[in-house]
Amino acid sequence: MTLSDYHDILQGLSEGSVTKHFDPYVDIDWDAPEMVVHSDDPRWIMPTEDPLGRHPWYRAQPVERQIAMGMWRQAGIAKVGIDFEQLLIRGLMQYLISVPNGDPEFRYVTHEAAEECNHTMMFQEMINRIGYRDVIGMGSIDRKLTMVIWPAVKYFPELFFTLVLGGEEPIDHLQKSLLRGGFDLHPMVHRVMQIHVAEEARHISFAHEYLRKNVPAMHPATRSVLSVLFPIVMRVMLSMIATPPKEFVDKFHIPAEVMREAYWGSAESQHTKRDVFTDVRALATDIGLMNPVAKLVWRVLGIDGPVSRYRSEPARRATA
Repeated sequence: MTLSDYHDILQGLSEGSVTKHFDPYVDIDWDAPEMVVHSDDPRWIMPTEDPLGRHPWYRAQPVERQIAMGMWRQAGIAKVGIDFEQLLIRGLMQYLISVPNGDPEFRYVTHEAAEECNHTMMFQEMINRIGYRDVIGMGSIDRKLTMVIWPAVKYFPELFFTLVLGGEEPIDHLQKSLLRGGFDLHPMVHRVMQIHVAEEARHISFAHEYLRKNVPAMHPATRSVLSVLFPIVMRVMLSMIATPPKEFVDKFHIPAEVMREAYWGSAESQHTKRDVFTDVRALATDIGLMNPVAKLVWRVLGIDGPVSRYRSEPARRATA
């Protein structure tokens, strides 16, 4: 990719942020009658796209318990989203310090940070209306792991944008699967997902293009290190983003074996785990990060598999 090509992509992404952007307090009618949250609404039951939602233990629970767990789970996912977006915003602002005058990256990255600020407000508004005040996002161990972000931004920006993808791809995959699957979601959740998916498409595109431009030019030794870190980041971030915290497990007395099967012991959940990363496996292949050692790491972590033919290609598996 030439620098001119990269700048053209940034220009297009920036223009998209101007012509197709959302304000959570303009584009969501929070006080509309259909947005009211009721604790007996079956639309809060976790869909089968969720690893726990399709587990036989969860499906066997009384309806009111399934609803309560589904409401907490939606609020928890939103809270994790807030935590990740806040970390991302801080990292982006730190990155911009080194961007020179006249570089188109400055404009696009600032657009992205502004959109992520809107997402945090949107997620928090949804949490407030669901009403679970005890919901948490990332756990204490997860927060400690995120300390790698700050030195990565300064000394290893390619790793920082790998971390960005590790946080964005899992939730984007789940939300697209729910929207494509036509699940009967609560209107508030559905609208929040629509907005988030629409704007995250640009954010994910930028991270892909940043790595596509910069990784091939890295020193071979540093690129080899990144090739091994890449799948590790994806696997760690998947657990941070997609696995419910201990507080959720304790609150609803979920058996340990159920959690092990749902995340990620069963055959179906293992397929889900692999499907999340079809796009980033394609990216890693394209930019020279899929060497023999890296392929082994992908396989050991259980996130190897085919690559997508195009961005956001729906997962398709043969059935007997």
